[in-house]
Amino acid sequence: MDATMAWKEASRSCESLRRQSDMLSDEAARLLKKREQARRRNADIQTAIDVVTRVAADARRAAGMADAAIEAVAERRSALMEALASTNDMLRGLRARRDDLEPRLEDLRSEVHHVDLDMQRTRSAYDELSRKSSEELGMDVNELIRDFGPDRPVPLLDDDGRPIPVDGDSDDDAAVDGDSDESGGSGESPDSPIRYRTVPYDRAEQEKRRDKAQRDLAALGRVNPLATEEYDALEERHRFLVSQRDDVVAGRKDLMTLVSRIDSTMVEVFRSAFEDTARAFEDVFSTLFPGGRGRLRLEDPDDPLTTGVVVEASPAGKRVRQLSLLSGGERSLTALALLLAIFTARPSPFYVMDEVEAALDDVNLSRLLDALSSLSRHAQLIVITHQQRTMEIADALYGVTMRSDGVTSVISQRLDAFGDEDGSARP
Repeated sequence: MDATMAWKEASRSCESLRRQSDMLSDEAARLLKKREQARRRNADIQTAIDVVTRVAADARRAAGMADAAIEAVAERRSALMEALASTNDMLRGLRARRDDLEPRLEDLRSEVHHVDLDMQRTRSAYDELSRKSSEELGMDVNELIRDFGPDRPVPLLDDDGRPIPVDGDSDDDAAVDGDSDESGGSGESPDSPIRYRTVPYDRAEQEKRRDKAQRDLAALGRVNPLATEEYDALEERHRFLVSQRDDVVAGRKDLMTLVSRIDSTMVEVFRSAFEDTARAFEDVFSTLFPGGRGRLRLEDPDDPLTTGVVVEASPAGKRVRQLSLLSGGERSLTALALLLAIFTARPSPFYVMDEVEAALDDVNLSRLLDALSSLSRHAQLIVITHQQRTMEIADALYGVTMRSDGVTSVISQRLDAFGDEDGSARP
Protein backbone atom coordinates (compact mmCIF):
# COMPACT_ATOMS: atom_id res chain seq x y z
CA MET A 1 0.00 0.00 0.00
CA ASP A 2 2.81 2.45 0.88
CA ALA A 3 4.53 1.65 -2.41
CA THR A 4 1.29 2.24 -4.34
CA MET A 5 0.74 5.56 -2.60
CA ALA A 6 4.36 6.56 -3.23
CA TRP A 7 4.00 5.55 -6.88
CA LYS A 8 0.79 7.57 -7.27
CA GLU A 9 2.39 10.56 -5.55
CA ALA A 10 5.43 10.28 -7.85
CA SER A 11 3.12 10.02 -10.88
CA ARG A 12 1.21 13.10 -9.81
CA SER A 13 4.48 14.97 -9.25
CA CYS A 14 5.74 13.89 -12.65
CA GLU A 15 2.49 14.99 -14.31
CA SER A 16 2.65 18.34 -12.49
CA LEU A 17 6.25 18.83 -13.61
CA ARG A 18 5.24 17.93 -17.19
CA ARG A 19 2.44 20.53 -17.13
CA GLN A 20 4.82 23.12 -15.68
CA SER A 21 7.34 22.21 -18.41
CA ASP A 22 4.66 22.72 -21.10
CA MET A 23 3.66 26.08 -19.59
CA LEU A 24 7.28 27.22 -19.42
CA SER A 25 7.81 26.07 -23.02
CA ASP A 26 4.79 28.07 -24.20
CA GLU A 27 5.93 31.14 -22.24
CA ALA A 28 9.47 30.85 -23.67
CA ALA A 29 8.06 30.57 -27.21
CA ARG A 30 5.89 33.64 -26.64
CA LEU A 31 8.84 35.68 -25.29
CA LEU A 32 11.05 34.58 -28.17
CA LYS A 33 8.35 35.64 -30.63
CA LYS A 34 8.07 39.07 -28.98
CA ARG A 35 11.85 39.45 -28.99
CA GLU A 36 11.94 38.54 -32.68
CA GLN A 37 9.22 41.13 -33.43
CA ALA A 38 11.17 43.80 -31.52
CA ARG A 39 14.35 42.86 -33.41
CA ARG A 40 12.51 43.19 -36.72
CA ARG A 41 11.11 46.60 -35.78
CA ASN A 42 14.59 47.78 -34.74
CA ALA A 43 16.01 46.49 -38.03
CA ASP A 44 13.32 48.35 -40.01
CA ILE A 45 13.97 51.56 -38.07
CA GLN A 46 17.75 51.22 -38.59
CA THR A 47 17.19 50.64 -42.32
CA ALA A 48 15.03 53.77 -42.55
CA ILE A 49 17.71 55.76 -40.68
CA ASP A 50 20.40 54.52 -43.09
CA VAL A 51 18.25 55.48 -46.11
CA VAL A 52 17.58 58.95 -44.70
CA THR A 53 21.28 59.37 -43.93
CA ARG A 54 22.30 58.39 -47.46
CA VAL A 55 19.64 60.67 -48.98
CA ALA A 56 20.86 63.56 -46.83
CA ALA A 57 24.47 62.88 -47.89
CA ASP A 58 23.45 62.75 -51.56
CA ALA A 59 21.49 65.97 -51.14
CA ARG A 60 24.50 67.67 -49.59
CA ARG A 61 26.72 66.45 -52.41
CA ALA A 62 24.18 67.61 -55.01
CA ALA A 63 23.91 71.00 -53.31
CA GLY A 64 27.70 71.31 -53.30
CA MET A 65 27.92 70.45 -56.98
CA ALA A 66 25.07 72.86 -57.80
CA ASP A 67 26.83 75.62 -55.86
CA ALA A 68 30.07 74.90 -57.72
CA ALA A 69 28.30 74.91 -61.08
CA ILE A 70 26.45 78.09 -60.25
CA GLU A 71 29.67 79.70 -59.13
CA ALA A 72 31.38 78.60 -62.36
CA VAL A 73 28.54 79.97 -64.45
CA ALA A 74 28.59 83.17 -62.42
CA GLU A 75 32.30 83.55 -63.00
CA ARG A 76 31.83 82.89 -66.70
CA ARG A 77 28.99 85.39 -66.84
CA SER A 78 31.12 87.94 -65.03
CA ALA A 79 33.86 87.40 -67.53
CA LEU A 80 31.43 87.85 -70.37
CA MET A 81 30.02 90.96 -68.78
CA GLU A 82 33.54 92.38 -68.42
CA ALA A 83 34.22 91.52 -72.05
CA LEU A 84 30.95 93.15 -72.97
CA ALA A 85 31.87 96.27 -70.99
CA SER A 86 35.29 96.41 -72.65
CA THR A 87 33.69 96.24 -76.06
CA ASN A 88 31.23 99.05 -75.38
CA ASP A 89 33.80 101.51 -76.63
CA MET A 90 34.21 99.41 -79.71
CA LEU A 91 30.46 99.33 -80.28
CA ARG A 92 30.46 103.00 -81.22
CA GLY A 93 32.62 102.17 -84.17
CA LEU A 94 30.97 98.86 -84.90
CA ARG A 95 27.37 99.92 -84.95
CA ALA A 96 27.22 98.78 -88.51
CA ARG A 97 28.22 95.26 -87.46
CA ARG A 98 25.84 95.15 -84.50
CA ASP A 99 22.99 93.83 -86.61
CA ASP A 100 25.20 90.94 -87.66
CA LEU A 101 26.40 90.21 -84.09
CA GLU A 102 23.03 90.40 -82.33
CA PRO A 103 21.64 87.20 -83.91
CA ARG A 104 24.84 85.40 -82.98
CA LEU A 105 24.61 86.70 -79.46
CA GLU A 106 21.09 85.36 -79.20
CA ASP A 107 22.34 82.03 -80.42
CA LEU A 108 25.05 82.05 -77.78
CA ARG A 109 22.51 82.83 -75.07
CA SER A 110 20.29 80.01 -76.26
CA GLU A 111 23.26 77.69 -76.26
CA VAL A 112 24.14 78.69 -72.72
CA HIS A 113 20.57 77.95 -71.70
CA HIS A 114 20.73 74.52 -73.30
CA VAL A 115 24.08 73.85 -71.65
CA ASP A 116 22.56 74.68 -68.28
CA LEU A 117 19.69 72.28 -68.90
CA ASP A 118 22.08 69.55 -69.99
CA MET A 119 24.14 70.11 -66.86
CA GLN A 120 21.06 69.79 -64.70
CA ARG A 121 20.03 66.54 -66.40
CA THR A 122 23.56 65.19 -66.19
CA ARG A 123 23.77 66.13 -62.51
CA SER A 124 20.45 64.42 -61.77
CA ALA A 125 21.51 61.26 -63.62
CA TYR A 126 24.84 61.29 -61.79
CA ASP A 127 23.13 61.61 -58.42
CA GLU A 128 20.74 58.76 -59.25
CA LEU A 129 23.60 56.51 -60.32
CA SER A 130 25.55 57.40 -57.20
CA ARG A 131 22.55 56.58 -55.02
CA LYS A 132 21.92 53.22 -56.71
CA SER A 133 25.62 52.35 -56.58
CA SER A 134 25.79 53.14 -52.89
CA GLU A 135 22.54 51.32 -51.97
CA GLU A 136 22.81 48.25 -54.17
CA LEU A 137 26.58 47.72 -54.46
CA GLY A 138 28.04 49.61 -51.51
CA MET A 139 30.47 51.44 -53.83
CA ASP A 140 30.65 54.98 -55.14
CA VAL A 141 30.94 55.94 -58.81
CA ASN A 142 34.70 56.41 -58.70
CA GLU A 143 35.22 52.93 -57.31
CA LEU A 144 32.94 51.48 -59.98
CA ILE A 145 34.85 53.25 -62.76
CA ARG A 146 38.18 52.21 -61.29
CA ASP A 147 37.28 48.51 -60.91
CA PHE A 148 34.69 47.99 -63.67
CA GLY A 149 35.22 50.85 -66.11
CA PRO A 150 35.20 50.40 -69.92
CA ASP A 151 39.00 50.43 -69.96
CA ARG A 152 39.09 47.26 -67.86
CA PRO A 153 39.19 43.88 -69.64
CA VAL A 154 36.17 41.59 -69.11
CA PRO A 155 36.74 37.93 -68.14
CA LEU A 156 35.23 35.25 -70.36
CA LEU A 157 32.58 33.04 -68.74
CA ASP A 158 31.61 29.45 -69.46
CA ASP A 159 28.05 28.12 -69.75
CA ASP A 160 27.76 27.93 -65.94
CA GLY A 161 28.83 31.58 -65.51
CA ARG A 162 32.30 30.82 -64.14
CA PRO A 163 35.50 32.54 -65.43
CA ILE A 164 37.57 30.49 -67.85
CA PRO A 165 41.18 30.04 -66.65
CA VAL A 166 44.07 30.50 -69.08
CA ASP A 167 45.70 27.31 -70.34
CA GLY A 168 49.43 26.92 -69.99
CA ASP A 169 50.09 27.07 -73.75
CA SER A 170 47.57 29.81 -74.59
CA ASP A 171 48.71 33.01 -76.23
CA ASP A 172 45.63 34.99 -75.20
CA ASP A 173 45.83 37.91 -72.88
CA ALA A 174 45.18 36.99 -69.27
CA ALA A 175 44.69 38.87 -66.07
CA VAL A 176 44.20 38.17 -62.40
CA ASP A 177 41.52 40.45 -60.96
CA GLY A 178 42.08 42.75 -63.96
CA ASP A 179 45.90 42.97 -63.65
CA SER A 180 48.34 41.38 -66.10
CA ASP A 181 50.48 38.52 -64.83
CA GLU A 182 53.79 37.75 -66.46
CA SER A 183 54.19 34.36 -64.83
CA GLY A 184 52.12 31.82 -66.73
CA GLY A 185 52.13 28.38 -68.24
CA SER A 186 53.07 25.23 -66.44
CA GLY A 187 55.91 26.99 -64.63
CA GLU A 188 53.55 28.72 -62.17
CA SER A 189 53.88 27.82 -58.49
CA PRO A 190 50.86 26.42 -56.62
CA ASP A 191 50.58 29.66 -54.63
CA SER A 192 50.50 31.97 -57.72
CA PRO A 193 47.15 33.62 -58.52
CA ILE A 194 44.90 32.03 -61.15
CA ARG A 195 44.88 33.76 -64.55
CA TYR A 196 41.63 34.05 -66.53
CA ARG A 197 40.91 34.72 -70.19
CA THR A 198 39.66 38.24 -70.91
CA VAL A 199 38.22 40.26 -73.80
CA PRO A 200 37.93 44.02 -74.40
CA TYR A 201 34.85 45.79 -73.04
CA ASP A 202 31.82 45.75 -75.40
CA ARG A 203 28.82 47.68 -74.10
CA ALA A 204 26.19 45.76 -76.09
CA GLU A 205 27.63 42.41 -75.07
CA GLN A 206 27.87 43.44 -71.43
CA GLU A 207 24.26 44.65 -71.45
CA LYS A 208 23.20 41.20 -72.66
CA ARG A 209 25.20 39.62 -69.84
CA ARG A 210 23.62 42.03 -67.36
CA ASP A 211 20.09 41.16 -68.53
CA LYS A 212 20.84 37.44 -68.26
CA ALA A 213 22.31 37.89 -64.78
CA GLN A 214 19.19 39.80 -63.71
CA ARG A 215 16.96 36.98 -65.00
CA ASP A 216 19.05 34.39 -63.19
CA LEU A 217 18.93 36.44 -59.98
CA ALA A 218 15.13 36.77 -60.24
CA ALA A 219 14.87 33.00 -60.75
CA LEU A 220 16.75 32.41 -57.48
CA GLY A 221 14.03 34.22 -55.51
CA ARG A 222 14.28 36.46 -52.51
CA VAL A 223 17.00 35.94 -49.92
CA ASN A 224 15.88 35.60 -46.31
CA PRO A 225 17.93 38.20 -44.35
CA LEU A 226 16.69 36.81 -41.04
CA ALA A 227 17.93 33.25 -41.60
CA THR A 228 20.78 33.68 -39.11
CA GLU A 229 18.49 35.04 -36.38
CA GLU A 230 15.97 32.26 -37.01
CA TYR A 231 18.73 29.66 -36.81
CA ASP A 232 19.99 31.12 -33.51
CA ALA A 233 16.45 31.08 -32.10
CA LEU A 234 15.92 27.46 -33.16
CA GLU A 235 19.29 26.47 -31.75
CA GLU A 236 18.44 28.12 -28.43
CA ARG A 237 15.09 26.32 -28.45
CA HIS A 238 16.87 23.03 -29.17
CA ARG A 239 19.24 23.55 -26.24
CA PHE A 240 16.29 24.32 -23.97
CA LEU A 241 14.41 21.20 -25.06
CA VAL A 242 17.53 19.06 -24.63
CA SER A 243 17.98 20.37 -21.08
CA GLN A 244 14.32 19.67 -20.33
CA ARG A 245 14.67 16.17 -21.75
CA ASP A 246 17.76 15.57 -19.61
CA ASP A 247 15.80 16.70 -16.54
CA VAL A 248 12.98 14.29 -17.39
CA VAL A 249 15.47 11.44 -17.97
CA ALA A 250 17.16 12.19 -14.65
CA GLY A 251 13.77 12.28 -12.90
CA ARG A 252 12.78 8.99 -14.52
CA LYS A 253 16.09 7.46 -13.43
CA ASP A 254 15.47 8.59 -9.84
CA LEU A 255 11.93 7.19 -9.96
CA MET A 256 13.14 3.86 -11.32
CA THR A 257 15.77 3.74 -8.57
CA LEU A 258 13.04 4.37 -5.99
CA VAL A 259 10.81 1.71 -7.58
CA SER A 260 13.67 -0.79 -7.52
CA ARG A 261 14.32 0.00 -3.86
CA ILE A 262 10.61 -0.39 -3.05
CA ASP A 263 10.45 -3.68 -5.00
CA SER A 264 13.45 -4.97 -3.10
CA THR A 265 11.81 -4.04 0.20
CA MET A 266 8.53 -5.62 -0.90
CA VAL A 267 10.34 -8.84 -1.86
CA GLU A 268 12.04 -9.00 1.53
CA VAL A 269 8.80 -8.33 3.40
CA PHE A 270 6.86 -10.83 1.25
CA ARG A 271 9.49 -13.58 1.64
CA SER A 272 9.58 -13.09 5.39
CA ALA A 273 5.77 -13.14 5.67
CA PHE A 274 5.47 -16.13 3.32
CA GLU A 275 8.07 -18.19 5.21
CA ASP A 276 6.38 -17.46 8.55
CA THR A 277 2.95 -18.24 7.11
CA ALA A 278 4.20 -21.49 5.51
CA ARG A 279 5.63 -22.71 8.83
CA ALA A 280 2.47 -21.75 10.69
CA PHE A 281 0.31 -23.42 7.99
CA GLU A 282 2.11 -26.73 8.48
CA ASP A 283 1.52 -26.56 12.26
CA VAL A 284 -2.14 -25.47 11.98
CA PHE A 285 -2.86 -28.03 9.23
CA SER A 286 -1.43 -30.87 11.36
CA THR A 287 -3.69 -29.69 14.19
CA LEU A 288 -6.86 -29.57 12.09
CA PHE A 289 -5.93 -32.72 10.14
CA PRO A 290 -4.12 -35.08 12.56
CA GLY A 291 -1.72 -37.21 10.59
CA GLY A 292 -2.16 -35.03 7.51
CA ARG A 293 0.34 -32.79 5.80
CA GLY A 294 -0.08 -29.32 4.33
CA ARG A 295 2.41 -27.08 2.58
CA LEU A 296 2.56 -23.67 0.89
CA ARG A 297 4.83 -23.09 -2.09
CA LEU A 298 5.38 -20.42 -4.74
CA GLU A 299 4.68 -21.05 -8.42
CA ASP A 300 7.73 -18.96 -9.44
CA PRO A 301 10.13 -18.44 -6.53
CA ASP A 302 12.39 -16.25 -8.73
CA ASP A 303 9.63 -13.64 -9.19
CA PRO A 304 7.87 -13.32 -5.84
CA LEU A 305 6.07 -10.06 -6.76
CA THR A 306 3.98 -11.65 -9.54
CA THR A 307 3.99 -15.31 -8.60
CA GLY A 308 1.01 -17.24 -7.30
CA VAL A 309 0.78 -19.25 -4.06
CA VAL A 310 -0.02 -22.99 -4.30
CA VAL A 311 -1.74 -24.65 -1.34
CA GLU A 312 -0.99 -28.39 -1.05
CA ALA A 313 -3.20 -30.36 1.35
CA SER A 314 -2.97 -34.10 2.04
CA PRO A 315 -5.32 -35.28 4.83
CA ALA A 316 -4.46 -38.51 6.64
CA GLY A 317 -5.04 -41.53 4.42
CA LYS A 318 -5.15 -39.54 1.16
CA ARG A 319 -2.45 -38.93 -1.39
CA VAL A 320 -4.16 -36.05 -3.16
CA ARG A 321 -2.67 -32.59 -2.98
CA GLN A 322 -5.02 -30.50 -5.10
CA LEU A 323 -7.84 -28.74 -3.28
CA SER A 324 -10.29 -29.55 -6.07
CA LEU A 325 -10.04 -33.25 -5.17
CA LEU A 326 -11.00 -32.70 -1.50
CA SER A 327 -14.50 -32.73 -0.07
CA GLY A 328 -16.35 -29.50 0.70
CA GLY A 329 -15.64 -29.76 4.42
CA GLU A 330 -11.97 -30.52 3.84
CA ARG A 331 -11.63 -27.56 1.51
CA SER A 332 -13.31 -25.27 4.06
CA LEU A 333 -11.06 -26.57 6.85
CA THR A 334 -7.97 -26.14 4.64
CA ALA A 335 -9.00 -22.53 3.94
CA LEU A 336 -9.44 -21.98 7.68
CA ALA A 337 -6.00 -23.50 8.26
CA LEU A 338 -4.51 -20.99 5.84
CA LEU A 339 -6.44 -18.15 7.50
CA LEU A 340 -5.29 -19.19 10.98
CA ALA A 341 -1.72 -19.55 9.74
CA ILE A 342 -1.83 -15.94 8.48
CA PHE A 343 -3.25 -14.87 11.87
CA THR A 344 -0.42 -16.69 13.61
CA ALA A 345 2.37 -15.36 11.36
CA ARG A 346 1.11 -11.76 11.43
CA PRO A 347 -1.14 -11.44 14.48
CA SER A 348 -3.80 -8.77 14.89
CA PRO A 349 -5.61 -7.50 18.03
CA PHE A 350 -8.94 -9.01 16.94
CA TYR A 351 -10.52 -11.10 14.17
CA VAL A 352 -14.02 -11.25 12.71
CA MET A 353 -15.35 -14.54 11.28
CA ASP A 354 -18.75 -15.01 9.62
CA GLU A 355 -20.12 -18.59 9.79
CA VAL A 356 -16.78 -20.18 8.98
CA GLU A 357 -17.84 -23.56 10.42
CA ALA A 358 -21.13 -23.91 8.54
CA ALA A 359 -19.81 -26.63 6.17
CA LEU A 360 -17.96 -28.67 8.84
CA ASP A 361 -19.04 -31.93 10.40
CA ASP A 362 -18.82 -32.58 14.16
CA VAL A 363 -15.26 -33.97 14.08
CA ASN A 364 -13.82 -31.14 12.02
CA LEU A 365 -15.84 -28.62 14.06
CA SER A 366 -14.23 -29.93 17.24
CA ARG A 367 -10.77 -29.48 15.73
CA LEU A 368 -11.62 -25.96 14.60
CA LEU A 369 -12.95 -25.02 18.04
CA ASP A 370 -9.71 -26.25 19.59
CA ALA A 371 -7.75 -24.05 17.18
CA LEU A 372 -9.99 -21.05 17.94
CA SER A 373 -9.51 -21.63 21.66
CA SER A 374 -5.73 -21.62 21.14
CA LEU A 375 -5.97 -18.43 19.04
CA SER A 376 -8.15 -16.66 21.65
CA ARG A 377 -5.27 -16.72 24.16
CA HIS A 378 -3.52 -13.82 22.35
CA ALA A 379 -6.30 -12.19 20.32
CA GLN A 380 -9.98 -11.34 20.53
CA LEU A 381 -12.38 -13.26 18.25
CA ILE A 382 -15.74 -12.05 16.96
CA VAL A 383 -17.55 -15.04 15.45
CA ILE A 384 -20.92 -14.90 13.69
CA THR A 385 -22.41 -18.39 13.97
CA HIS A 386 -25.53 -20.51 14.26
CA GLN A 387 -23.67 -23.48 15.77
CA GLN A 388 -24.47 -24.15 19.43
CA ARG A 389 -21.07 -25.74 20.09
CA THR A 390 -19.38 -22.59 18.89
CA MET A 391 -21.55 -20.50 21.22
CA GLU A 392 -20.63 -22.76 24.16
CA ILE A 393 -16.94 -21.77 24.05
CA ALA A 394 -17.64 -18.00 23.84
CA ASP A 395 -17.13 -15.52 26.69
CA ALA A 396 -20.12 -13.39 25.63
CA LEU A 397 -23.12 -13.82 23.38
CA TYR A 398 -24.86 -11.09 21.35
CA GLY A 399 -28.12 -11.87 19.57
CA VAL A 400 -30.71 -10.04 17.53
CA THR A 401 -34.36 -10.98 18.17
CA MET A 402 -37.73 -9.61 17.18
CA ARG A 403 -40.32 -8.91 19.81
CA SER A 404 -44.05 -9.51 19.46
CA ASP A 405 -44.61 -5.89 18.44
CA GLY A 406 -42.33 -6.34 15.40
CA VAL A 407 -39.41 -4.28 16.79
CA THR A 408 -35.97 -5.87 16.72
CA SER A 409 -33.70 -5.68 19.75
CA VAL A 410 -30.19 -6.76 20.66
CA ILE A 411 -29.60 -8.94 23.71
CA SER A 412 -26.28 -9.91 25.25
CA GLN A 413 -25.11 -12.39 27.86
CA ARG A 414 -21.65 -12.89 29.36
CA LEU A 415 -20.73 -16.52 30.03
CA ASP A 416 -17.78 -15.93 32.34
CA ALA A 417 -19.83 -17.00 35.38
CA PHE A 418 -20.67 -20.28 33.66
CA GLY A 419 -17.08 -21.30 32.88
CA ASP A 420 -15.51 -24.63 33.63
CA GLU A 421 -14.65 -25.45 37.20
CA ASP A 422 -10.94 -25.64 36.40
CA GLY A 423 -11.04 -21.92 35.37
CA SER A 424 -10.10 -22.53 31.74
CA ALA A 425 -10.50 -19.40 29.57
CA ARG A 426 -13.20 -19.09 26.92
CA PRO A 427 -12.63 -17.35 23.54
